[in-house]
Amino acid sequence: MVVEEIKTLILGADGMLGHDLQKVFPDAVARGRDPNITDEALVSTFIQELSPDLVINAAAYTDVGGCEDDRETAFEVNGEAPGYIARACNKAGAVLVHYSTDYIFDGSKEVYVESDAPDPINVYGESKLLGEMNIMEHADDYRIIRTSWLFGVHGKNFVETMLGLSKEMDTVRVVNDQFGRPTYAADLAWKTAEIVGLAPGIYHITNDGVCSWYEFASAIIDNAEPCLSEEFVMRAKRPRYSVLVNTKTSPMRHWRDALGAYLKIKGTGR
Repeated sequence: MVVEEIKTLILGADGMLGHDLQKVFPDAVARGRDPNITDEALVSTFIQELSPDLVINAAAYTDVGGCEDDRETAFEVNGEAPGYIARACNKAGAVLVHYSTDYIFDGSKEVYVESDAPDPINVYGESKLLGEMNIMEHADDYRIIRTSWLFGVHGKNFVETMLGLSKEMDTVRVVNDQFGRPTYAADLAWKTAEIVGLAPGIYHITNDGVCSWYEFASAIIDNAEPCLSEEFVMRAKRPRYSVLVNTKTSPMRHWRDALGAYLKIKGTGR
């Protein structure tokens, strides 16, 4: 089933999730970097003139390490811009769907439900949390979808990285002490259509099942080797646990099944 009944705008349509959203919302007005979402006046004018019923914001600065190096861009794109979009949607009477992240949590709990208090430990998480706050302040009819460990056909992601490294190295060392839930972009896009029809609020949407990065890697390649986070020097600190628990909708399929579907499409099934 595809969604055709409502006038929809997809922002960030050239990204990994944006490509899959266009399959679910085939009649949507799809925009990549135009308009520039960090230009409040431009965003406001564009949305007012288009007068959509639904705006889906899939635009974000997702380079976690890059956010540490460029706080200004991180907070402009992930923090302030969602507020601009929210104000414009409120004025136009449009529903806003926005995607956030597991990295708004510090990893001190093993699982997180939608009502848990955020406490980010890196710039990316801080900037995404600001985006959530600005949306809740400036929009009434919003759906904030927090997701994690996103992979998909139309962009760089962990699965592609593992497949590439596996060909270049005898063994690929992957951390075995960070836990979360992988999410297939295609599944998230289809679930978004369901979320639009639900009550305003925050939703945790991931594929089912919990794993470490090493366990995820081992389902992709045959030469993964476990290691500890302390063995890697990374620009941004990562939460040890970032398992998002969905308490509001039906679960999606297990991440292993979703991964199998992805690998089949890519022609690299195991």
